[in-house]
Amino acid sequence: MSEHTYDPEEMMVVAASRLLETDDVVFIGIGLPSKAANLARKTHAPHLSMIYESGTLDTKPTVLPLSIGDPELSRTAKAVVSVPEMFNYWLQGGWIKTGFLGAAQIDRFANLNSTVIGDYRKPKVRLPGAGGAPEIASFCHRTLVLLRQNPRTFVEKLHVMTTVGMLDGGGSRQKLNVPGHGPQAVITDLGILEPDTENGELALTHLHPGVPAEAAIEATSWPLRVADNLVETEEPTEKELEILRGLVPSETSNVAELIPSTADLE
Repeated sequence: MSEHTYDPEEMMVVAASRLLETDDVVFIGIGLPSKAANLARKTHAPHLSMIYESGTLDTKPTVLPLSIGDPELSRTAKAVVSVPEMFNYWLQGGWIKTGFLGAAQIDRFANLNSTVIGDYRKPKVRLPGAGGAPEIASFCHRTLVLLRQNPRTFVEKLHVMTTVGMLDGGGSRQKLNVPGHGPQAVITDLGILEPDTENGELALTHLHPGVPAEAAIEATSWPLRVADNLVETEEPTEKELEILRGLVPSETSNVAELIPSTADLE
């Protein structure tokens, strides 16, 4: 065990960032994916290209954006395109290598639900919905899913399938002629799950330091498969934690600087 301490969320972000490569083109939103991509760019993947959902291409924010509409993204981007162009040309054209996704529920084949909890017609909770997730999961070369692992999220059966992962496994995704390879890793606060190469079912391949396999099994509603060669995730290094903790969110003052005062308009 290392001398420095970290929390499960920091372990998630670090583990996700390590899966990004220096030639990656990454489609990201706000939150943990944004932290992971920015951490990767400041450590092992300096040439990584970040694309945010709002249409900012190869943006290099100096601070963490508050939203996909944060002016920090457009200010540091090589170009800004419309959302329709982003999805119709850049995404569906196959230009984006990695897409990050989250959800309220995931099943054993990495299919996702972000629509409702409960019956669709009379839901207990109505969620934000699909957004661009179905297109991201379909047209990015691969997708990475970031989720906290517990039985309410890792479910035997989705209440609604919002986004296709490996569908029913056994090559069923490929039979739909979906161009991307689908989810290649699910990074959680307990470990990392990856799809089996034969049938596409998620299996636990990595455990974060100090987490027993039983904890991941108990946090999953289906009988979780555990890889024979289960690996312990490397702890965050001191440098990774220093950079991650230095990713300070932007402040509203940054936005205010771009808005003219009433005096300027007179």
